[in-house]
Amino acid sequence: MNGKKVVDILLVEDDPGDVELTREGLAAGKLLVNMQTVDDGIKALSYLRREPPYAEAVRPDIILLDLNMPRMDGRETLKAIKADPQLRSIPVVVLTTSEAEGDVYNCYDLGASCYIAKPVGFDDFLKVVRSLEEFWFTVVKMPPKE
Repeated sequence: MNGKKVVDILLVEDDPGDVELTREGLAAGKLLVNMQTVDDGIKALSYLRREPPYAEAVRPDIILLDLNMPRMDGRETLKAIKADPQLRSIPVVVLTTSEAEGDVYNCYDLGASCYIAKPVGFDDFLKVVRSLEEFWFTVVKMPPKE
């Protein structure tokens, strides 16, 4: 495995372009990343609770969560994750296009670990993804997996 640390990430994102940018940014990093993606909050909760079709899902080390998605948006998803005793210890990074002050305050009130507004440019987006990887998996002491 190249001696790289393996990390599991759940990306909750409905924009295929942002999914690919995130995947590219993480692939170029120092870690071996197992990234799973779902495109709305309902699927995210099913994944996290290991409900069909996600019965074999691996508990993620971190969740990257977009706010604006169909069916169940990121705000509702964050609220549900942090209300669930089995899930609340998983760090949730809000990674969204919204720079609205109300969204920032609301997400922190709901228990977000951090809030990042997605940069517009390709290079800047990749820098943010790589910074996330460096911070969360090199600097931060993460809770142990179950």
